[in-house]
Amino acid sequence: MTTPPDLYAVFAPRRARVVAVVVAVLFMLMMILLGLLVPGAGLFDLVAFIACGVLVAWLLYRLAGVYAKPSPSGLVVRNLFITTRLEWAQIVSVRFGDRPWPQLDLSDGDTLAVMGIQRADGDFGRQEAVRLADLVEEHGAQDR
Repeated sequence: MTTPPDLYAVFAPRRARVVAVVVAVLFMLMMILLGLLVPGAGLFDLVAFIACGVLVAWLLYRLAGVYAKPSPSGLVVRNLFITTRLEWAQIVSVRFGDRPWPQLDLSDGDTLAVMGIQRADGDFGRQEAVRLADLVEEHGAQDR
């Protein structure tokens, strides 16, 4: 018998994290090798290759670190560059559709992507989107 998932467990992608970390390491190694092996490349070139590798690895690190953390008081969504704190009353609905991740419709008319839940995770991603929608519905009934 399986235990039900914790309703307030953090939403985080599975496949994207693995892919981002592997690609970041491989890209860094490739940039260092290119800096060392390109004929006629000097110290400045090596530093430029490494700086490019660090920038791409940092972006992939950020991609691997996306999440959404629910709590009884609201939802914290950390996407690629911005972290947003929302109260449940601010979230009107959750849409998954054909997008790579769910969109939150907010009470101010804006939308917010939740990159911590990803379509690439297949059934797990769909189940997580349903869990988020259930949280919004449960807290929406209390807060509205």
